[in-house]
Parts: sequence; C-alpha cells; structure tokens
Amino acid sequence: MHFRDLSEAQLLAVAIGAEEEDARIYRDFAERLRANFPASAELFTRMAEEEDGHRHRLIEVYRARFGEHIPLIRRQDVKGFLVRRPAWLAQALRPERAREEAAMMEIEARRFYEAAAARTSDAGVRQLLGDLAQEEGRHEATAVLVDSAQQASGQVEAEAHAARRLFVLRFVQPGLAGLMDGSVSTLAPLFAAAFATNNTVETFKVGLAASVGAGISMGFAEALSDDGKLSGRGAPWLRGVVCGAMTTLGGIGHTLPYLVGNFRLATNVAIAVVAVELAVIAWIRKRYMDTPLLSAVFQVVVGGVLVFLAGWWIGAG
Repeated sequence: MHFRDLSEAQLLAVAIGAEEEDARIYRDFAERLRANFPASAELFTRMAEEEDGHRHRLIEVYRARFGEHIPLIRRQDVKGFLVRRPAWLAQALRPERAREEAAMMEIEARRFYEAAAARTSDAGVRQLLGDLAQEEGRHEATAVLVDSAQQASGQVEAEAHAARRLFVLRFVQPGLAGLMDGSVSTLAPLFAAAFATNNTVETFKVGLAASVGAGISMGFAEALSDDGKLSGRGAPWLRGVVCGAMTTLGGIGHTLPYLVGNFRLATNVAIAVVAVELAVIAWIRKRYMDTPLLSAVFQVVVGGVLVFLAGWWIGAG
C-alpha cells in the first residue's frame, strides 16, 4: 500500500496504530532499563505518556468523522516507513541505543504528520495533524531538557558507570578469561611439540588442536558457570561464545607462525607474538579491571614465562 493511496480515515488509522506502537516501545525501553538505568527509564515513561495523549486525540477526531470502527493498518503495511530491528528486545539494551532509536522514531513521526496534513482536506484533521507534527518535533527538545536535568543531578553519570560495569561483566571478564587461558595454557603443549619434533607442521597441528580444544572447553565452562539471572552477567550462551572465541584466538595467535616452513624463524615469531599477547592482556587488566599496570605486567609475564619454560623443558628433555 502506497502512502499516496491512503484516504483520510486510513491516514488517521495509521497514526493511531503508530502512536500506540510507539508508546508500547517506549514502555518496553523503560522496563528493560529500569533496574540499571532509572533516569533513562523515567525519560521513556514520560515519552510513552505523551504518545498516549496523541493517540487519544486522534481517536476522538476519528470517532467524530468516521465512526467507532478503526481499521488495522500498521506502519509496515505502508511503503515509506522505516523497517526497524526490534532493539527493545535486545538481550543487553544500552541507554544510548534506546535514545538513538527513539530519536529516529520521533523524526519519522514528524515527517508522517507533515505529509498527512498536506493530504487532508478537513480543516480540523489538518490542524490536529499539524499540531502533532510540531509536538513530535518538540519531543527531542524535551528529551534534551530532561537529559540535562539528569546530568546535573548526577543520574547520567551513575548510569554511565553502571553501563561500564555491565559491559565488563558480560563481555570483558569472559573475554579476558578466555584470552588469558588461550594465550598461556597452550604455550606448554605448543612449545613442547616444537622443541621435541623441530617440525613446523606437527607443531602447528598440536597448537591448533590445543587452541580449539581449549576454546570449546572454556566456552562450555563459562556458559555453565552462571545463568546470569542474579549476577547480572547476561545470557550464558553469549558469555560462553565470547570466552570460547577469545580462548581459541589466544592460542591461534602463536600457533599461526608455524605455518612457515623455517623452524627457527617460526619459533622466533611465535615468541614475539606471545609477548604481544601478554602485553594486550596486561593492558586490558589495567583498562577494565583497575589493576595497576606494573602489577598486571608482572602477573601475566611471570605466568607466561613459567608455562613457556615448562613446555621448553618437557620438549627439549
């Protein structure tokens, strides 16, 4: 159905359905954010109440003009509206993502009302649609004012801290655990095979098997360790995927150099890659886990060196 083919009754029906849907989306945002981001939840609750007011005014005009029955015409039935992913159903909804979605919804609503007002011939309907277009345009300004007030009260700063904490719990911690395990635990079997065989192909196979096996093991261990309902760490399958992938990546990094046929060159490159991996782990621990850099470097390097020496000693012996 094209927008140009809609009658006045159909235009009002689309508007009524859109306002009802927007109000429900804003309430979904508020409900999803309320536990960790109360300031944003308050903002979306206010916006939902305003959408309810718009819907009531549209229904009153429709009832006076066309009667009690309102046909079901959804936005997705009319060409020209944006097809949006249901961000309000996201597993881990962040306030900035919800605000971006709301801004797009308000812009789309304003443009619809402006276009609909230009197509109607009834003075009362035209006035209502024009008024709603202006009000939708003011919604963004209202959101900015509310956001400023929340920033002044420190609510936004508290939300930012909470968002960072959830990001660390759901992604950084399982990813870091996997990266540490993959980078460190695979050193012993890899270099044991290297120094025992002096064969790059056999060493690569051992390193690949150790990396993939450790990734699968760590992924399942992380997913089964906590369902996330009480700890707030999010979906267990997502943490498991993150942990498993980072474990595999950590082991693959110093395994890939053994695709080179020259054993001495491959081993030197692998050792250099291990140094980079340990430096990255130390930086992540400092950046997200508030670990002092020297302490993080000492802990990671000592562990890595001990595992490397164990592999070298077993392989050379």
